[in-house]
Amino acid sequence: MLNAAQLLLRAGEPVLPLSRHVPFFMQRLVIEKAMARLFSQPLAVGEFDVLQGRWMRIEVTDLGLAWSLTRAGKGLRLAQHSPVDVCIRGNWKEFLLLASRQEDPDTLFFRRRLIIEGDTDLGLAIKNLVDSLDSDLMPPRLWQLIGWLGAAAKAEQDGLHTSVSRA
Repeated sequence: MLNAAQLLLRAGEPVLPLSRHVPFFMQRLVIEKAMARLFSQPLAVGEFDVLQGRWMRIEVTDLGLAWSLTRAGKGLRLAQHSPVDVCIRGNWKEFLLLASRQEDPDTLFFRRRLIIEGDTDLGLAIKNLVDSLDSDLMPPRLWQLIGWLGAAAKAEQDGLHTSVSRA
């Protein structure tokens, strides 16, 4: 029996790929505003300074989405294309598991479910930064939603691994 979170995840499967058709300037506007709000405190104390003058690319391969990110001025800046120092690539559910802390970041990277290419020292510094961010920085309802969906994705993943190992 599927719970509401699992139903929402399944409903997202055909809908999320449509987000690749949203013009980049709109993606940038929404993402930069969200990052400015969510990461205002870590930005203020210099936690993202590792990206100053450096570019990280995030690719959500199954959705056909990609953004390049750098630290610029007082915030984080997004670009559609830029020379990158490091690229982190994976499917959207892997990023959900990472964001919801349902899966250990090291596990995701060592099992190659998330891939780091390029400057691996920078990639490791970013992985450690993301892992150290306090969930209290997020609005409580947003954190609850991410946790709820992440737990459903984890249960789905564990169910798949269990059924595959029994086969």
